[in-house]
Amino acid sequence: MKQTTGWMILRFVIVIIAAFALAWAIGKIFSYTYPFWIAAFFAWMLMPLTKWLHYKLRLPNGIAALLGLLLTLSIVGGIVTGLIFLSIEIFNVIAEKGPAWMESTFQQMQNFYNENILPFWERVTGAASGLGGQSSVDQGIAQLGSQLGSGLGSVAQTIADALTQLILGIPTLLIVLLFIVLAIYFIGKDWNRYAGKMKLALPPFIIERLKAFYQAMWARVFGYIRAQLILMFITGVIVLIGLLIMRVEGAYWLAAVVGVAEFLPYLGTGTILIPWGVYLIITGNFGLGLGLLILYTVTMIVRQIIEPKVLSSSMNLNPLAVLVSLFAGLQMFGAVGLLAGPAILVLFIILWDIGVAKDISRFIRYGFDK
Repeated sequence: MKQTTGWMILRFVIVIIAAFALAWAIGKIFSYTYPFWIAAFFAWMLMPLTKWLHYKLRLPNGIAALLGLLLTLSIVGGIVTGLIFLSIEIFNVIAEKGPAWMESTFQQMQNFYNENILPFWERVTGAASGLGGQSSVDQGIAQLGSQLGSGLGSVAQTIADALTQLILGIPTLLIVLLFIVLAIYFIGKDWNRYAGKMKLALPPFIIERLKAFYQAMWARVFGYIRAQLILMFITGVIVLIGLLIMRVEGAYWLAAVVGVAEFLPYLGTGTILIPWGVYLIITGNFGLGLGLLILYTVTMIVRQIIEPKVLSSSMNLNPLAVLVSLFAGLQMFGAVGLLAGPAILVLFIILWDIGVAKDISRFIRYGFDK
């Protein structure tokens, strides 16, 4: 083996070890300081608004940062308040009409059992009794009932434990949110000072890479948000058209709710349309229930078809790469991976575009000579 090749292999191993060590160190540091990293990200997002207030309205930097933060909190608070009132309205409707719905559902289930299942069961047990199998059938039914009761008890206990943990975690969450809000203000107020110290401390070529990363990140972040809003709008339109065709009352606000739910990774169209459709089928409204399930299927097919294209066009990415990142993210992180997968892809592509990959390749091949 030539000496040059040996040095290349050694530098390649050093790069791999350094990458894993850096990832481990970042993960460890982030686990202890994540409120401030989150605050730095949001402060960076608010910098255009802060700079506009500072330069256009001639406000001091501290007041501009505070005003930008208050405006953002007001907008977010308004959206959250609207969602809370919408949820309260939905729960009020459920509380008002829920008993009648449940009574109707159980009545329909009882009628279905009496008219279909019971006659069939009597024929089966009648045939089984001649063979001496009635007792085993009864035992099987009893065992099934016992298992069902045990399963329902376990589900109820799991839900109760989850709610308990959620309630216990609220004080910690409030403290973290307080730290994040305060850190956003202080970071935004002194952003220019921190940036100046960073420029003095880092070599010029790293500063150039950071500037390129900043510009590319802005373009990709807004492209990603634009893509998600487009998908949300398309989903809402499809649901609206379907609900209008089926002549569902309140189709416009229902389509808006489904569109907003589509933006959230743990919700989506299925959490609304599937239970709704199943309930209607059980209660005897087979046509509308089946229509809602078909509408959900159409929505999912259209989204799966257009999502890679919308993401690729909005973020200047290859559609196949987006498709791979969506699948890999889903396999690695679950539903959150549908957001995390493309985000990680964007990070790697930005590092490639600004020349970090070329720098690493040059170091492996030539070391510090070039």
